[in-house]
Amino acid sequence: MLRYLPFLLVLALWIYAFIDCLNTPESQVRGLPKVIWVIIILLFGEVLVGPVAWLVAGKQRQPATGGGSTPSVWHRNHRATFVAPDDNPEFLASLKKENAKDEALLKDWEADLRRREEELRRKNGGGEDGGPEGTPPPARG
Repeated sequence: MLRYLPFLLVLALWIYAFIDCLNTPESQVRGLPKVIWVIIILLFGEVLVGPVAWLVAGKQRQPATGGGSTPSVWHRNHRATFVAPDDNPEFLASLKKENAKDEALLKDWEADLRRREEELRRKNGGGEDGGPEGTPPPARG
């Protein structure tokens, strides 16, 4: 397995450089047109010349923005407060709204079901007990 590692690393660098070149805007490509860089990466990828040339000379690198502070400093100064769902008034209001929608939909379905049952009773002639046709009447006694 260890003998395949160099091949896999070369392949990974090749794929990375190819995708990076394709996703780079034309304005950030240096030296040659983007199409030529893609061809160089594909033709010389197996010997690492193409991908390394792209990473070193092909793409215009921009310095990291952020005022020189590391992300951890920013996160230390901007803590997010976590609110449990049962303490979050917005979440509870959304649950009440969903419940009201669901209850309204259920009432509409029940009314539609009653209407259809009445239509079936009228269509089939009903019966003494108003039940579906073919069912015996309730026992009296």
